[in-house]
Order: sequence, then structure tokens, then C-alpha cells
Amino acid sequence: MERVDGIGGFFFTADDPEALASWYEEHLGVEPPPSSYDAPVWTQREGPTVLAPFGEGENPYLGRAGWGINFRVRDLEAMVEQLRTAGIDVTVDAEEYPNGRFAQLSDPEGNAIQLWQPA
Repeated sequence: MERVDGIGGFFFTADDPEALASWYEEHLGVEPPPSSYDAPVWTQREGPTVLAPFGEGENPYLGRAGWGINFRVRDLEAMVEQLRTAGIDVTVDAEEYPNGRFAQLSDPEGNAIQLWQPA
């Protein structure tokens, strides 16, 4: 069976696309979409990715749009400190799970972001 290799893009509607792209670049290091085919593009590190559909109301971390994105990070504490220093509210899960540690935040438009430091 042929399979996909990973996520090639994540596309969603925003009230202010340019400002939101700048926020993701400034605070999470995700480069904005390239302006041409030969321009550099953000490349994620190799690692696990989960595709997890939820029923309505099953996941309290999903944002107003009913979706959320999970970013893998190498150092959760350093990322949380960086975000808090920038005035961004981040909630770190007190529990350490078998698959790692997690934190939750929202982007400026209220979309859910989860940070995951794999075990």
C-alpha cells in the first residue's frame, strides 16, 4: 500500500493572514509561505506525527475553529519561557506522560496550539 510521507502543508483561514504568519515566525520559528517556488520553506524535523479526529466537544484544547496543531519541540521549558517573555499565555501540563510533556497556547486569532516535547 502506498502511504503519505508526512504533512506537506497546513492551510486554514485567518482574519489577518500576514500578521498571523508573522506571529508564527516570530514566536515559533515557522517561516511564512514562500513567495516563489525557489524561495526557502520551513522544514520540520523528522519525527512522529499524529492525525487524530475528535468528536464534537471531546478535546478541550481545540480552538474556536474546531482544530488544533501540535508542534514538536526539543526543549519545552525553553520554548515556554521564550513565549511567556513575549507576553504569550502558555499552560504547561503538570503531568509528564509516557510519550512526553505538553503545553497549550493559542495564536492571536484563538486557534489552538499544543507544544510537545517527546519522551
